[in-house]
Amino acid sequence: MSTTATTTRGPLPAGHPDETRLDRMGMPHMLRFGFFGLLLVMTGVGVESNILAPHMVDVLGSPETTVSAIITGHSVSVLIASYLGGSLSDLFGPRRIMAAGAAIFIVFQVLFLLALAAGSLEMAAVTYFLRGFGFPMFAFAFIVWVNVTAPPERNSTAIGWFYVMYTGGLPTLGSLVAIGAIPAFGGGGAGGIGETGAMWLAGGLVAAGFLLAHFGIRDPRGSQRLAPAGESASQVLTAGIRLTFTNRRVAMGFLIRLINTAPQFGMFIMLPVVISTTLGWGQSRWLAMTVAVYATNILVNAVFGAIGDRWGWRRTVKWFGITGSAIGLLLWWYVPHLVPAGSTWGYIVSVIAGCVFGCLLAGFVPMGAIMPALAPDHRGAAMAMYTTAAGGATFLGSAVVAIVFNIASWVGMSDFARNSLVVWVFVGLYACAFVMIRHLKVPQDEIKEKHGRLFGRREVPLADEPSPSPAR
Repeated sequence: MSTTATTTRGPLPAGHPDETRLDRMGMPHMLRFGFFGLLLVMTGVGVESNILAPHMVDVLGSPETTVSAIITGHSVSVLIASYLGGSLSDLFGPRRIMAAGAAIFIVFQVLFLLALAAGSLEMAAVTYFLRGFGFPMFAFAFIVWVNVTAPPERNSTAIGWFYVMYTGGLPTLGSLVAIGAIPAFGGGGAGGIGETGAMWLAGGLVAAGFLLAHFGIRDPRGSQRLAPAGESASQVLTAGIRLTFTNRRVAMGFLIRLINTAPQFGMFIMLPVVISTTLGWGQSRWLAMTVAVYATNILVNAVFGAIGDRWGWRRTVKWFGITGSAIGLLLWWYVPHLVPAGSTWGYIVSVIAGCVFGCLLAGFVPMGAIMPALAPDHRGAAMAMYTTAAGGATFLGSAVVAIVFNIASWVGMSDFARNSLVVWVFVGLYACAFVMIRHLKVPQDEIKEKHGRLFGRREVPLADEPSPSPAR
């Protein structure tokens, strides 16, 4: 089949003779350059993940509290853009929103770096806030495109590949690029010459990723309006919010995604002091533990996406994502306290416990397939709420820690009891998600649950196999 023919028809069903190896792996072949472009973009975004705060303190001469406020403002714009990436894709098509997101990042990255060079705190704050609208619009417009293109049989796997590229770049490869780029550009320290060079390189990586995706993807669906033709622009842009308040299942999906990674961010507030100081393993070993947990999650995202397509999206989230993450979270907290503090073998066992949590956290990947299936006429709007919940998980995780810490200080709890209470609150949130997930039935997934097997050959009668989605 010619390339043109491939790009103008609907997604190919699983087993179609024209599928490529990438299609069979769950990554839509026609979007392959988009996936690798996303990896480059997120690598560029991730360059600054571990160097920006001290760099800004150094070059601006501002206290850490001021820099923290600037970074918090950036987080707000990221949260807003996480919603806009999906809703605007419904209105204008994902391709245009990806282009807009990349342009915003590149333009304001340049202006932000110039503001840092000039030592202007005000301009740095404004440009960094505006730059925050860039990468979420690019990334989350692309996940809408993935949902439109991937066949129902492999939708969850495609979402898994999205997260492999997303988290593979931010923070993993981005941090590695920073490690190599800083000495190459003159080294870190006073003046931040190496850090500045690394951040200019980051802008170049984002530009390269955008160009690869923009000119590499030939699927015309990305340029088409996805929302129903009769809806006004305001109706499309507010569809995600309206869906959340009018569609009980979308609201539950939003809450489940919100709960998904909240414990991760909560643990990253509590554990640094516990692992490095209280239990005596030191800061470097804590950092190594976080790398191991993130790396484990990256490696299995696509695996759990494939399990969802084979065994059932809802069932995978219920038993691997929710139940498994709750168990993994308890292991990550209690195992380090049950082994000898400061011991090498105890540290290794503790890292393994953390990796169990990181691995099973990927069991939530099929939620990216469930959410748009709950509102098939507003896929972008449903994904807007999904991505907004992903951004909101940071807030929920930190809020739980802050609330429990304040309560614990009033009643005089010990540090261990206080931290354990935080963990059990998160386990309670997972229990709420366990109750809600049973209500998220969608037709595409019921067939998977009916015939899916975790092991062995999956046999699906032809009469039950869903037909491919039409081109939109």
